[in-house]
Amino acid sequence: MTLILHGAALGAESVRTAQTLLAAPAPQAHGRLVDGAPRAWRYAVGRPDAPTRERFDAWCHAQALDAAWFADTVPALRDFGLLAMDMDSTLVTIETIDEVADFCGRKAEVAAITEAAMRGEITDYRESLRRRVALLDGLDTEALASVYHQRMQLSPGAEALVAAARAAGLKTLLVSGGFTFFTDRLRDRLGLDFARSNTLGLRDGKLDGTVVGEIVDAEVKARTVAEVCAELGIATSRAIVMGDGANDLKMMKIAGLSVAFRAKPVVRAQASLAFDHCGLDGLLDVLR
Repeated sequence: MTLILHGAALGAESVRTAQTLLAAPAPQAHGRLVDGAPRAWRYAVGRPDAPTRERFDAWCHAQALDAAWFADTVPALRDFGLLAMDMDSTLVTIETIDEVADFCGRKAEVAAITEAAMRGEITDYRESLRRRVALLDGLDTEALASVYHQRMQLSPGAEALVAAARAAGLKTLLVSGGFTFFTDRLRDRLGLDFARSNTLGLRDGKLDGTVVGEIVDAEVKARTVAEVCAELGIATSRAIVMGDGANDLKMMKIAGLSVAFRAKPVVRAQASLAFDHCGLDGLLDVLR
């Protein structure tokens, strides 16, 4: 197997410790250089047994490092044709609906539903979204602009990842259970190629507590990834999908490479890679 250890906290001591923990030969530098130092090291290792892997994972967490394991050849970014990303808590650091709800004093109530849905405890995402949006009935649309301008921040490494993907020839897709008010602005800001999300119902300049049209749930997310791949003339195996919540699992499953970004345990356990400490641009440290 190939292990790639990466993260901002990577140093000579951690490189040697990892080698000892895994009884691995000396690693090779891999990935980008930052201030003249490599951001990742590649190890050729045997498949670790469960106790060894558990100890190693615990050590990585304590050191704020991420580990990427590959049973076969490590792919290159240019091997893929599409980078698809979730929005909330993936491309951006917030859950936008929770922040919007803060403007009508219902953030805690909405956030509790959001968290349960992302953990997979609420299996009907469409119903969970309808319940949350209904709580926003009557809110002035200025609240959306306030969230975008005052509270929405890109996740670390977002711009670097998008720029690198574009340079490598990939198209980019933002597919979200959030709202077009935000995804359209992020698409234009970052120069993304495609965006798909939900449309909020409006009445006299205020939210009317409804979602207009088809709700973008897990099935629609997966279908959107497949449709964009078909439009590009590529197989879904040439898609990279990044997400954090249970409603991302179906689109992650059809991808050639899935990345759980600071994700819920149910997502982390099923993804090809898990980034718990690095930014979105950690993908550039991993792929050849």
